[in-house]
Amino acid sequence: MKILITGVHGYVGSYLVEALKDDHVIYGLDIFSQKNDGIENTFHWIALDELEGMELGAIIHLDNYSHNSKSKDAPYVPLDERADYTRKIFDYFLAFDAKKFIFMSSTKAVADKGVDEKLKEDAVPAPGDSFGMSKLASENYILSKQAEWEARGKEVYILRPCVVHGPGSKGSLNIVYNVARRGLPWPVGNFRNEHSFTYIDNLCMVVKSLISQPIASGIYHVADDETVSVVELIKIICSGAGRKARIWHFKKETMETLAKIGDVFHLPLNTRRLLKLTQNFVVDNAKIKSALCIEHMPVRAKEGLERTVKSFNIIR
Repeated sequence: MKILITGVHGYVGSYLVEALKDDHVIYGLDIFSQKNDGIENTFHWIALDELEGMELGAIIHLDNYSHNSKSKDAPYVPLDERADYTRKIFDYFLAFDAKKFIFMSSTKAVADKGVDEKLKEDAVPAPGDSFGMSKLASENYILSKQAEWEARGKEVYILRPCVVHGPGSKGSLNIVYNVARRGLPWPVGNFRNEHSFTYIDNLCMVVKSLISQPIASGIYHVADDETVSVVELIKIICSGAGRKARIWHFKKETMETLAKIGDVFHLPLNTRRLLKLTQNFVVDNAKIKSALCIEHMPVRAKEGLERTVKSFNIIR
């Protein structure tokens, strides 16, 4: 099958190319990145204006956007430009013969803060920043065309993974690892939260399955099976950094005050990062597992985190 991956130069895009290239012909598009000749031998580079008339079996739209971890409202690309890009790609999908469309959204499209119950696909959307809002805007445009894609017998999937990580990732886990390498104490012993993660191999398995199997269209949350508490996470990261985890039991009020100081002086611990580390954020992956007829994700949450942390040590 011929498959187009947009955002091909991004982290998820690079992994999907490797996961799919042996069984499919991959075309890569990245409208906000320059062509990189060093990796083009794994797929065929194509420009947006060259899409018309191409015979494709599937489109995986990653859109390759990120959000600035230092500011919750600082997108690299304006929201309207992001949404317009998705509209162009999806309109192309509707106009031509591709049968499957996978949009890589995010749980941030529906929730940015902690949730009291497992986050399911029918949650009322409440994005907290421009990244989440742009994902939701793209989702809404795709869903507005449901009658059209169904009439043409096409299959459309909106995936909402949470905290995607793996070897080579450069997100929050990498930041925490850099702190752990210094052997600093972690005053989070009084927090008993649970957090979901998505290991990159689990995400790639889902995408491969959606392409190869007749799965019902819809919105699907993607996450590892198990949750990990903040204390467990710190222990895994410190172990990977070759340090003993020094867990201190500070009062939550004290931690919140320290985080506010971090906001002012741009320290590693700030309010936003403290929330990410200590709030409950549990994602329900039952729907996607049921659709794929599997009982468990291939990689356990702790194993995936250990692999990711190990890679931080190797690449330094």
